[in-house]
Amino acid sequence: MHHISRLTRRTLGLAALSLAVLTPSLQAQEKPPLKILVGFPPGGSADVLARMVANALRDDFGTIVVDNKPGAGGRIALNMTKAAKPDGQTVIILPSGPMVLFPHVYKKLDYDAVKDFTPISQIARFQFGVVSGPASNVKNVTEMTAKAKSDPASASYGTPGAGTLPHFMGVLLEQSAGIALNHIPFQGGAPANNALLGGHIGYKFDVVSETAELHRSGKVRIIAVTGSKRDAQVPEVPTLQESGINMEATAWFAMYGPAGLHAEALSRLEKAMMKIARQPAMKEKMVKLGYEPIGSSSTELAAAQKADLNRWEKPIKATGVQLD
Repeated sequence: MHHISRLTRRTLGLAALSLAVLTPSLQAQEKPPLKILVGFPPGGSADVLARMVANALRDDFGTIVVDNKPGAGGRIALNMTKAAKPDGQTVIILPSGPMVLFPHVYKKLDYDAVKDFTPISQIARFQFGVVSGPASNVKNVTEMTAKAKSDPASASYGTPGAGTLPHFMGVLLEQSAGIALNHIPFQGGAPANNALLGGHIGYKFDVVSETAELHRSGKVRIIAVTGSKRDAQVPEVPTLQESGINMEATAWFAMYGPAGLHAEALSRLEKAMMKIARQPAMKEKMVKLGYEPIGSSSTELAAAQKADLNRWEKPIKATGVQLD
């Protein structure tokens, strides 16, 4: 009897120990996966970057779901983020446009870009190229500005549509260089590109990574880049500032959560994003896509957003563009 009692006690003790070991694992399994919302279709730049981030975060966060909710220029996903619980289980990765352009462009936004969200981390920055096509045949910004002044009809530039970042890049260049450009909006980037290659427009503003191959093949010429330093993809191309134009403008991708994000959740996400941006493999992948890795803090992202909200207010108001 004593022998059986000892065995029973030992068995119960081992069972209790096993439960103690298993409990954290069970709790981790019960915790819902981290959801990263993307307001654009699968395969697009925001989606590709979000999936890269998700893969890099899995060591720290376990299961992560990238949930595409395309539509309304990313506003559907933004409103889902706005409505989410501030527990750190739902975040969004998006380009800067909805956070710094839309507040000036849309008459009525159903979100406040500052008050309704918690900045977590600026992931990466990218710049645009001023692209000259066969119709303009200019080789640098000096030639572009001189031609625009002497032959205004030649100074047309195409964009994916009114109210887009390339549209306002053109307006900002007009203001900075003291020239007039003729904006031609298209229904998307591909038609604008075809018009440039076909000689129907003189210029376009495009993400450098989207145009670098055409530039290298000689079909178009990137005559300047819009950032504060040259782009590694086309190192021979000067910045606008190097070309004598006092203009600098970039776009970026960032992670946000809903307003009032719990401090512990914010700290955990912020530290993880800062860490993965410094990983050599992650940096290499982002550079290949044409991005400059950032991995900022929450406060740095908030400052960048504020600066760009201020930067774009004047050029957007100058256009008179107001969308419903």
